[in-house]
Amino acid sequence: MPASTPEPRPTPFITAEAIAKRVAEMGSAISKAYPEATAENPLAVVAVLKGAFIFAADLMRALTVPCTLQFISASSYKSGTTSSGSVELNHDLDVRGKDVLIIEDIVDTGLTILRISEALAALKPASIRICTLLDKPAARIHPARADYIGFKVPDRFLIGYGIDWNERFRELSYLAMLEG
Repeated sequence: MPASTPEPRPTPFITAEAIAKRVAEMGSAISKAYPEATAENPLAVVAVLKGAFIFAADLMRALTVPCTLQFISASSYKSGTTSSGSVELNHDLDVRGKDVLIIEDIVDTGLTILRISEALAALKPASIRICTLLDKPAARIHPARADYIGFKVPDRFLIGYGIDWNERFRELSYLAMLEG
């Protein structure tokens, strides 16, 4: 029989408590940046699926300004742990004339957030800002910057808190490095 590949295992990296604390801080900072948001003119939150959905839900609860939620699907990881180098976008967004906050799980090569920003800019919003849970500057290939960053992390494959490996490990309440 051929040797089997060991099952990947998560090694805790950032605790659920540290994430909750940082999300609350980010919610406060973002709310202060949008004092003009009203019920008639709410902040348009655009969450990037699938990885940012848990972060987006927690961050929206931490915001103290009116906001709406829309989703965009973007993928540069077909399978495995490295970017494919191309990005597929799927969206039906209504952001014309609105202040937009993109919520992303991780900015690594910069390609995905660059393509999302370009696609949204073509829809003529009033402004676009980017919020990411994780920033991986050592992996940056394309010019990309986030206005709000949860954690700067090393160039390692991370999972948990919505971020997956082959659709697994999203349910973890903490962030972990994938080992094995």
